[in-house]
Amino acid sequence: MTGALFIAGLGPGNADMITPQVADALAQASDIVGYAPYVDRVPARQGLTLHPSDNRVELERAQHALEMAAAGRRVVVVSSGDPGVFAMAAAVFEAVEAGPQHWRALQIEVLPGITAMLAASARVGAPLGHDFCAINLSDNLKPWALIEKRVRLAAEADFAMAFYNPRSKSRPDGFARVLKLLNDACQDTRPVIFARAVSTPQEDIRIVPLPDARPEMVDMRTMVLVGTSATRLIGRNGLPFVYTPRSVSAGTGAA
Repeated sequence: MTGALFIAGLGPGNADMITPQVADALAQASDIVGYAPYVDRVPARQGLTLHPSDNRVELERAQHALEMAAAGRRVVVVSSGDPGVFAMAAAVFEAVEAGPQHWRALQIEVLPGITAMLAASARVGAPLGHDFCAINLSDNLKPWALIEKRVRLAAEADFAMAFYNPRSKSRPDGFARVLKLLNDACQDTRPVIFARAVSTPQEDIRIVPLPDARPEMVDMRTMVLVGTSATRLIGRNGLPFVYTPRSVSAGTGAA
């Protein structure tokens, strides 16, 4: 087979955060496949066909990309951030596993990108400097009870947390439940970072103590980072630096 499929991360929004490897794949592609707002980030050019689609057709999108690659096309499936973090890489491999045997012989490569939690963390310092977890708060693909269980256990283990897809018009109440769960479990003033549209001209960063965090502070373009019990703020003009120390005190379980 002469076709190839690349699964690429476009980073959090700023074109400077697209890796040279991804830029090269985009330059050589015959077809770009992805959720419409991400496809819109790829400049049109002669010889390139764009295939935008809705945000809830991940498996169909992956199948379409695989069919084109099997037909000899050079296809790039795009996601924002990193394609392996709540994005299209898993959907492509799910399609490969369930699809025809010849798809397994295709050249398929995952090209990493800068995911939103890392861009947001870098923007304020190093809040993810010690053990952390990432949780998608959308219940479109998993039950809400599982989300609550994972948040509760992460809080009990004193992980720093990165929350993707915290609140949407169709899910207006879930993040309020998460905040209540965190306040009940943590009972402290650890910092919560709201990083909206990080790395873009619309960027807005807010840092508040956990008890002051409110659901209306977030939307689907907001990355939420929650510190540990040991996360520290360094005051200065403008935003403080936020970091979680790498050392762990013996017997405390806290960083």
